[in-house]
Amino acid sequence: MALNQRYTHNDHIALTADKAYKSGDPVAIGAYRGVAQTSAEKGERVTVWLNGSYMLPTSGAAKEGDPIYVTSAGKLTATATGNQFFGVSNGTKGSGDGDLEVAPAGIVAPAPAGA
Repeated sequence: MALNQRYTHNDHIALTADKAYKSGDPVAIGAYRGVAQTSAEKGERVTVWLNGSYMLPTSGAAKEGDPIYVTSAGKLTATATGNQFFGVSNGTKGSGDGDLEVAPAGIVAPAPAGA
């Protein structure tokens, strides 16, 4: 067994918060996408689950399997333009704001250099 292993599965991790998070907030730090399990202020450690699915406030219409994005303000949306990929819709909702079951991507591939 490797003595330098830190996480067995890297599904539930602690990251340094890039802003204030409340438990249940979507988290997008670097290439990580998950949901805060603890509250933290900027610079504190926040426990983030990268797996599972969550009922999260989301704007815009979505159907099962649609990609869901996160805005620079940390809000979820079905709109890709100007936003970063967050996860996948596990449900369906009409336009406007409302709760949607979303599965966070966990770890996303970084954009190619120069993109």
